[in-house]
Amino acid sequence: MPLVILTGASGAGKTTIAEAIERLHGQEIHVFYKDRIGVPPVQEMIDHFGSVEEWQRAATFEWMVRLSPLVTQGRKVLFEGQSRFTFLAEAAECAGIMRFARILIDCDDETRTRRLSIDRGQPELANADMMNWASFLRNEASAYGCEILDTSNLTVEQGVERVLREVQRQHV
Repeated sequence: MPLVILTGASGAGKTTIAEAIERLHGQEIHVFYKDRIGVPPVQEMIDHFGSVEEWQRAATFEWMVRLSPLVTQGRKVLFEGQSRFTFLAEAAECAGIMRFARILIDCDDETRTRRLSIDRGQPELANADMMNWASFLRNEASAYGCEILDTSNLTVEQGVERVLREVQRQHV
C-alpha cells in the first residue's frame, strides 16, 4: 500500500518537503497535512481528550481512517504531521493499513532554533520542550527502525528527492 508518513518536531522541514511535493507532483500524489483538521488550544485538548498527547493520538487515528480508502485503492498518499511512531503504528493497523513507511524528518537543535525563530517567526516554539520532543522522536524512530532524514544540511530539493524515492518504493 502506497502510504508514506512524514513526522517530526516543529522546524524539521516536513511541511516544507510535503508542500514542495504537492506543488510538483500533486497530480499523482495525494498530500495530506495533519494540522489541517485544526489544532485546538492546549486547554481544549486537555478538556476534551485528557492531555495533549491523547489529542495527538486521537487525531492520528482520525487521519488513518480518512486515508485508508485512498491507500486501499492503491493511490499514492503522503501524510505529514507530528505524531509518535507508536500512535502511527496503532492507528494504521486499526484503519487496516498494513504496509506503510514512516520517515522522521529531523534536524539539529541549532537549525531547528534558526528555522523556528527566524524563518517562521515563532521563537516561542524554539524551547526546551520542542528540543526534548525532537529527541524523543529520534529515539522512537530508532527503536522502530525507521529512517531518519536529517535536513540540517540538505536543500529542500534533496529532501523532496529522498521522500519521492520512498513514495515510489511503496507504490511498487
